[in-house]
Order: sequence, then structure tokens, then C-alpha cells
Amino acid sequence: MTTPGQVIGAGTAFAWLGMVLAISFLEAPLKFRAPGITLPLGLGIGRLVSRALNTTEITLAAALLAALLTYRPGVAGWALLGITGALLATQTGLLRPRLDRRAGQIMTGQPPPPLTAASGLHRPGNPQGRGAGRTGHPADHRPMNPTRPGSRA
Repeated sequence: MTTPGQVIGAGTAFAWLGMVLAISFLEAPLKFRAPGITLPLGLGIGRLVSRALNTTEITLAAALLAALLTYRPGVAGWALLGITGALLATQTGLLRPRLDRRAGQIMTGQPPPPLTAASGLHRPGNPQGRGAGRTGHPADHRPMNPTRPGSRA
């Protein structure tokens, strides 16, 4: 028999997953393609959205923990919650503050320190980075031309 804790836990987990996927794969890339959105403005929006999502994620993690405590899942359930909690703590305590500082530097026109990631996905000039046709350079704050995707106004 399905308990209320199982239903609440499953609903919470899927709501959380849906929010993260929607923001990560829809909102984040699309905001930089909107007409008139400059890099600093897009980063400012991203900071607000990330802060709100992070607060919501912490709330959903607490609700998920409360739901799991009502029906005591097996080892796999606790392991998944532990892994998810560790990822959330890493994101909240390490990743978000660093990204926030970097975005703040770009928004104020300061050159951010070089990235150390081996992927190079967000390096200036990489077409797979922050948006097709954008250089990613902090001084490049002109909006995209809505009539010609990938070109400048």
C-alpha cells in the first residue's frame, strides 16, 4: 500500500527535478537570445533566478527528508537522498558563491579571472559557449540583433 509520505516524496522529487531541468536547459540559454538582453543584464537575471531556485531546492530537500522519515525507505532511498544533499550543499556552499563573484565582475566591466575548467566550454570565442555568435568578452555588451540570429545590432 502506498503511504502519504511516498506520494509526497515522489511528488517533491519530480517537482524538484522539473524545476532544475526547466531552468537549466530552457531559461538559462534562452534569456541571452531575447532581444535587448545584454550580457550584464542576462547575468543579473541569472543571479536572481539561481538564488530563488537554490532557496526552493533547499525547501524541497527538507520536504523530501520529512516525507522519507514518515515511511523509512531502504538503503537505496537514503543513499540517493544523501548524494542529492551533498550535491546541493556543494552547489550552495562552493559553486554558487564563485559563480556569483564571477558574474559580478563581468557585470561591473572587470575582467574575471581565467577559467581553469579543462572543457573550455565558456571560454571567449567558443561557439558552444554562452550563446551562438557571442564572443563572451565582458566588453561586448551590445544586444543581439533580433532580425539576424547570431549577429549584433
